[in-house]
Amino acid sequence: MQTRKKYIFLTFLASWLLLFFFGGDQLRRFAFFSSKKAETLRNWPRWADRSLLKSFADAEELEGDGDPPLQSPKARRAARLSVYKKSRCRMETCFDFSRCEKHGFKVFVYPWEKGDPMSDAYLKILTSIEKSRYYTPNPEEACLFVLNIDTLDRDHLSAQYVRNINEKIRGFPLWNDGRNHLIFNLYSGTWPNYTEDLGFDIGQAILAKASFYTESFRPGFDVSIPLFSKDHPQKGGERGWLYQSSVPPKKKYLLVFKGKRYLTGIGSSTRNALHHIHNGKDIISLTTCKHGKDWEKHKDARCDKDNVDYEKFDYQELLRNSTFCIIPRGRRLGSFRFLEALQAACVPVLLSDGWELPFSEAIDWGKAAVVGSERLLLQIPSAVRCIRPERVLAFQQQTQFLWDAYFSSVDKIVHTTLEIIKDRLLPHRSRARFFWNALPGGLLALPDFSTRGGDFPFYYLRQGSSPSDKFTALIRAVSPVLSLSQPVLRLIQAVSGSQYCAQILVLWSCEKPPPPRGKWPQTAVPLTVIHGRTKLSDRFFPYAAIQTDAVLSLDEHSSLSTSEVDFAFVVWRSFPERIVGFPVRSHSWDAGQQRWGFASEWTNEFSIVLTAAAFYHRYYHSLFTDYLPAGLRDLVDRLAACEDVLMNFLVAAVTKLPPIKVTQRKQHKEPGDQQVGRGEGGTRVPASPSVPGERQPPSGRRVPERSCSLPRSPAPVKDTAASAGARRFSQRQDCLNQLVDWFGYMPLVSSQLRLDPVLFKDQVSILRKKYRHLEKP
Repeated sequence: MQTRKKYIFLTFLASWLLLFFFGGDQLRRFAFFSSKKAETLRNWPRWADRSLLKSFADAEELEGDGDPPLQSPKARRAARLSVYKKSRCRMETCFDFSRCEKHGFKVFVYPWEKGDPMSDAYLKILTSIEKSRYYTPNPEEACLFVLNIDTLDRDHLSAQYVRNINEKIRGFPLWNDGRNHLIFNLYSGTWPNYTEDLGFDIGQAILAKASFYTESFRPGFDVSIPLFSKDHPQKGGERGWLYQSSVPPKKKYLLVFKGKRYLTGIGSSTRNALHHIHNGKDIISLTTCKHGKDWEKHKDARCDKDNVDYEKFDYQELLRNSTFCIIPRGRRLGSFRFLEALQAACVPVLLSDGWELPFSEAIDWGKAAVVGSERLLLQIPSAVRCIRPERVLAFQQQTQFLWDAYFSSVDKIVHTTLEIIKDRLLPHRSRARFFWNALPGGLLALPDFSTRGGDFPFYYLRQGSSPSDKFTALIRAVSPVLSLSQPVLRLIQAVSGSQYCAQILVLWSCEKPPPPRGKWPQTAVPLTVIHGRTKLSDRFFPYAAIQTDAVLSLDEHSSLSTSEVDFAFVVWRSFPERIVGFPVRSHSWDAGQQRWGFASEWTNEFSIVLTAAAFYHRYYHSLFTDYLPAGLRDLVDRLAACEDVLMNFLVAAVTKLPPIKVTQRKQHKEPGDQQVGRGEGGTRVPASPSVPGERQPPSGRRVPERSCSLPRSPAPVKDTAASAGARRFSQRQDCLNQLVDWFGYMPLVSSQLRLDPVLFKDQVSILRKKYRHLEKP
């Protein structure tokens, strides 16, 4: 036993001797053998020791570049967190929900005068709110408040900097320490550290800010917005640059960057390293030192060559011809090139560590951008080369969708901000993330209508569902029923004979009471009379009585057969997101008069289907009433024959697709062909109450409309009809141009497609045709 212990001891001793003999030199380098180790580690690498590490810059440039002293990461983080004294604010603790219960989500803008100091960008923000459906001029109705003080540029070196904001906001009786207030900001901090200090106490206000640091962003309370220029369009905006002719997605350049190179200060390290990835072939990285007042003072050895190379390429051409665009941080985290890349379908490669991306609460940026790390910049080229072409195309398509849905105008940026805040008020009725990241976008998917994707016409294909197999006919009646031979009664009989008809609703908009129930024709489906008002826009009100997905909108003078109705409904079920109907019109640009023209001639090309005889999804009633601003509906009520044009604008703006025309046996005639148009006639008396429990359109000013009584003028019928038709045409043309001004662009899409039944007018037996009654005898 003792012999075994002796051998174990000798083996252990020999092992230590061998370890000390062969590894002693390494052991002596451990920290506990030398108190100078920490200092040695801090001093490595020695930049002059080129045998250990090849330097890409001169030692003098790296060891003494004249930079102002920068804060450590820990100190910068502490400075950012100290900016917001209410850094723990959440909607539950810093927002008064009771203000939003009675009148809903309404926004009040503090009154401002034209002479007030205000930047163009902030003026656009306030205008967007005041012309939106959220605005209220009454602060007692407001859920959210926006200051009339320009807070966009909080760099005290800027000419747009507004001083003494703290003193100004203390005088506002509604301020209440910022509670229920929304503050917009694009630029914060100043040279050299560019902290997030706004120069005033925001209190408990929600901050909608560009270049937001993730560390100071308050999730579920603040909103990160994109940095946009003062020239960003108020509404509409330019289209994205990706077209069908531009696929497949491979372009001339793989990866590009062209921009400033900061020689000193924050943000300089990332941009100084960009030249390392430039290969002059499919990766172009161009920087210039030639900016700022004292750039020559900090000029380095690369500046002259960089400045020459910089001028050889056009920035817009690089955007158009590149697959990926590098978006590095500048002095602040965000930059204008982020939106520029989205519009150009150049997939953004983000190099801005700690940036809370715009609208990240709603948008899944992993589908539209490559999020890189500033520390791993040299790995970016190999990373983007590994992305498959089909994935690249998906990225590009998503950039176009996001640009058009949320970023192409100031209106969309502001409305997206407000809708994100609105969703927080009722989480159980808020939009799912799916709605924000799929066409047509969260702004056009109203949660008040539904929170299920399968209830919206544009999500049927994605959800694997289909619309209901019945429709509701909505007939607008404006003339008294004097005999059983009137067109409206024949129309009711024809529609009720359809195998797909679930019910008929008659929107009675006549000053005389409707006939008693016994005077209406006998129908196999329920027939309900809804008492309307004098406003033309009421025909697109979301009446609770409409329970089917499909709505057949009809005027009393429309003439349709049962076969026409059946066939049009079958077609609509294949295209539930579009308007499908019979009478069509077209639009064109008049270069001579520099305005849009409206054409009523029957041609092969069309862009409008009149709602006098058309199918569409009932969701468009909700969009028409609850999404469009009140000013647009007022325009419809002022201009006769404008409501169907606005509905076509709305559906085209949502779908980016043209309407569909189907076979029609008889040519549609406008009401002006027979009697006084809608612009004529006397005043109205209030209509009688509607069905109990039915949601009612808001009452408003009475507008002239076609009279329910017989014409009082002794003028000949032909002259009256001709003048009414001309007046109706002129009003539609005025309507077309005013709607373009409201939308900021022309959304209508032209088409030459008409859908006919199989064997339509073919030289075969009539017995072989399903819709045989569509053909003229």
